[in-house]
Amino acid sequence: MTADLVTRLLAVLDAAGPLAIAVSGGVDSMTLGVLAGRRAGTAPLIVHAVSPAVPPEATARVRRHAALEHWELCVGDAGEFADPTYRANPVDRCFYCKTSLYGFIAGLTDRRIASGTNLDDLGDYRPGLRAADDHDVLHPYVEAGMTKAMVRALARALALTDIAELPAAPCLASRIATGLAVTEPRLTFVHLIEREVQQALSPAVVRCRIFPSGVVVQLDPAALARVSDSLGASLTKLCSAHGYRQALRFLPYRQGSAFLHRGTP
Repeated sequence: MTADLVTRLLAVLDAAGPLAIAVSGGVDSMTLGVLAGRRAGTAPLIVHAVSPAVPPEATARVRRHAALEHWELCVGDAGEFADPTYRANPVDRCFYCKTSLYGFIAGLTDRRIASGTNLDDLGDYRPGLRAADDHDVLHPYVEAGMTKAMVRALARALALTDIAELPAAPCLASRIATGLAVTEPRLTFVHLIEREVQQALSPAVVRCRIFPSGVVVQLDPAALARVSDSLGASLTKLCSAHGYRQALRFLPYRQGSAFLHRGTP
């Protein structure tokens, strides 16, 4: 992480004026919130949306750092579950989710909204970026030319030891295959499975995905090699208890594979 990049990022923040930063609890938005809060000038408003699609660990992380950094924090329900189109889980579900989020923030303040989007995100399928365009959301990392690796380096430079190496963690709704309704029981189930796998294997990546054909647990190669019969039996029992009778499968992690127009496992 070069001093030049930090200078460019600070210049973007300074030029933007008072900001409301959407903070999910992941490394990108958390690091942005910390840097913006520590710089001289107007402190940002930090907004964290809670819903069944947001793991409670993320909310706890935001609250913990809000206390440490003395953030002006607003935690609330952005209301995406009130939108039947979001719940129907179309391919562009994220557009409807982010539309609710940015509309929620705009209802709280007239400050410009900022996000933790970085350059790497621009190469992925991100319909939420259309919602950001609709609400004139600022992407400071993009403006400063920063990738995910650079954001992690910045987090380390800010001594955010519990943040810097956090694995990517999109919302829980991303685990449900396109066209299958987003429901609270399904989100609770995928979080339960992923928590069990985390406790058993400490994987670098884990995704519990629900497909029409059944439940798939996707893992990084090292963790996949450590899956035991006993873990498989335990997870199969959990699947059955939640109404999933098809055989549980373990597969290599594949980003975005719940978007069925991009292929299925």
